[in-house]
Amino acid sequence: MKGDNPLNVRVVLCTHPDLSKARELARTLVEERLAACVNLMPGVTSVYRWQGEVCEDAEVLLVIKTTEHRIGQLKHRIPELHPYSIPEILVLPNDGGSRKYFDWVEAETSHG
Repeated sequence: MKGDNPLNVRVVLCTHPDLSKARELARTLVEERLAACVNLMPGVTSVYRWQGEVCEDAEVLLVIKTTEHRIGQLKHRIPELHPYSIPEILVLPNDGGSRKYFDWVEAETSHG
């Protein structure tokens, strides 16, 4: 909502193994107003340790724009829609940006 602290806007990172399913996840988050916008960045290579092994996989990076008041619901909803047993949900702090953009993000996530 206008007038709220612009630092309430958050960016959340999440990776997904499949572009079409990542697109479905993004659309669901926006339709449910848990996110104002989700950017899909295919072609990401992730190197990580899982169950004692070093793995390397092609993934899609979702860059999710939301607000602090939606983070709890987002952290609950992503695992319901995601194929990984431990999906990446990394909430980044906000140190500033465009006031008009923040107003838009807040407006798009405030109904619902």
